[in-house]
Amino acid sequence: MISTVLVANRGEIACRVFRTCRELGIATVAVYSDADAGALHVREADVAVRLPGATPAETYLRGDLVVKAALAAGADAIHPGYGFLSERKEFAEAVTEAGLVWIGPPPAAIEAMASKTRAKELLGIPPLAARDVTEADLPVLVKAAAGGGGRGMRVVRELHALPAALAAASAEALSAFGDGEVFVEPYVEDGRHVEVQILADTHGTVWTLGTRDCSLQRRHQKVVEEAPAPDLPAELLDSLYAAAASAARSVGYTGAGTVEFLVAGGPHVAGSARAGGTPVAHFLEMNTRLQVEHPVTEEIHGIDLVALQLAVAEGAALPPEPPAPRGHAVEARLYAEDPAGGWTPQTGLLHAFDVPTGPGLRVDTGYASGDTVGVHYDAMLAKVVAHAPTRAEAIRKLAHALERARLHGPATNRDLLVASLRHPDFTDPDRLGTGFYERHLPALTEPPAGEEQAAVAAALAAAATGRSRFGGGWRNVRSQDELRTYAGHGTHEVRYRPTRDGGHEVTAPPGIRAVSVAPDRVSLEVDAVVRHFDVARYGDTVFVGRHRLTAAPRFPDPREQTAPGSLLAPMPGSVVRVAEGLAVGDRVEAGQPLLWLEAMKMEHRVVAPASGTLTALHAAPGRQVEVGALLAVVRPAETADVPTEAQEEDSL
Repeated sequence: MISTVLVANRGEIACRVFRTCRELGIATVAVYSDADAGALHVREADVAVRLPGATPAETYLRGDLVVKAALAAGADAIHPGYGFLSERKEFAEAVTEAGLVWIGPPPAAIEAMASKTRAKELLGIPPLAARDVTEADLPVLVKAAAGGGGRGMRVVRELHALPAALAAASAEALSAFGDGEVFVEPYVEDGRHVEVQILADTHGTVWTLGTRDCSLQRRHQKVVEEAPAPDLPAELLDSLYAAAASAARSVGYTGAGTVEFLVAGGPHVAGSARAGGTPVAHFLEMNTRLQVEHPVTEEIHGIDLVALQLAVAEGAALPPEPPAPRGHAVEARLYAEDPAGGWTPQTGLLHAFDVPTGPGLRVDTGYASGDTVGVHYDAMLAKVVAHAPTRAEAIRKLAHALERARLHGPATNRDLLVASLRHPDFTDPDRLGTGFYERHLPALTEPPAGEEQAAVAAALAAAATGRSRFGGGWRNVRSQDELRTYAGHGTHEVRYRPTRDGGHEVTAPPGIRAVSVAPDRVSLEVDAVVRHFDVARYGDTVFVGRHRLTAAPRFPDPREQTAPGSLLAPMPGSVVRVAEGLAVGDRVEAGQPLLWLEAMKMEHRVVAPASGTLTALHAAPGRQVEVGALLAVVRPAETADVPTEAQEEDSL
């Protein structure tokens, strides 16, 4: 029997595994980097072991240090979570060679499925050779043979772009996974990403635990997942289950895993199922670990996959059949990121982090109020899951929970998630497809309504705070209106004056009446409708419900203090590469990629803001930069008297 488990991971998945261990009476061990010294997963573990350093390469990817930590802490088993070392055959071997229990599939099964090209060949699906690609094959997708999460992927729509896409994908894959192998496969436009959860024991039983649909993706990374995948024909489901079970048995698989498919067909594809065609499933890969989206499968089957992983690792036999599914579950990944700004990851202090839970609602997270979102790791804050008898009820419950969440800190994708869940191309399963965000992102990132009223609430709450500190504000002699200015998606000037009864009269914008005012809650009436606003202020930043505002005077934007055409780092990170041959004095075109930054497990392009001349280049591969750091300067073509690089440096 396992008595103590070390989780070779961090954040949400470490906390999730610890939760099951506590319920089973199993002691827990965390490992942590210097950047994670105060992280929630460290606080929740019984014992924690430091891995010196901050980057993943120094810490969570050092299998030798993780095994050493397990032995030092007295653990007798290691759970890898997902990502990091979870699909490294060498790590699984090192764990067992150290006399520890590996809570995962056999190393040979990991190796067989670790490379997507080898997995395809094993299943009789040879990949398309890059040299054989013709115009008739387009579009195609270049993919990394190892790893996942959207890294090392490029869509190619023109044949001449294939060599550059192969080189770029290989470089990114080598940086992310230590393996630069890439391959080419047909690109299915706007298909559905459908996967099958499997669980196998050492006695020959293989469960196929239904399907999940993960079609809402950004940058080939999943954003919203659900189980079961809605409205798939029975014959297709049978073929998916058979293929998944066959893949597991072909490599002697044990433990939890996922087999992923891309189903061709959707309303935006000619010959789709909706237009009368027959949907076709293309094998993508087999993930030899627990998936991020496993909670939706747990919710509909009423099981704990981590508990079952532990039982299988201890040699227990699974029942012949899994529990029958019930209802529908939907999961949204809540990220600290700016969807409207190229999905840029965000960092900073979480002043308040409170997502509703209750019957049918589940939150898996690695953060709590007071924690800081750093620059070294993935920007996912939490997985919010709703379970209900029907799909429509689960969607409604999840959207409502996200709306009511208190997220006071870095910008998040919360509003995008709410809008996505309520969009007709999501609520109607016939219209699901991986091109969802390509089609709808501008509309989905429009700011939520009511910002002007939120600014009024912020101003009155601030006035109430001052009154409570310094006494009443009404005077017998009428004075000039008070003015407060707030900036959000727009700029809002709020004018008001105190009244004899201790209240406030809003004079601008017109048509708004203050019903009740307190430092943390304001009620306003507009057109006979009263709405309530919760208000929280942290320095010059004010959160009013879902709205984030900045009180004037605003801190200066660093872009306003630099020369025109300056390209500033949008986040802290590392320069991974600069465009080949790029040099000061070169002519560049608007939108041309100049360099690439890596931050929080994602790669971000920095492009020329306009056509012109590159007059300064301060980026070099390997350079660590802080947010706002000057990377390059592009002077627009019409700008006269272009300064030299030395002059640019003197202006900093």
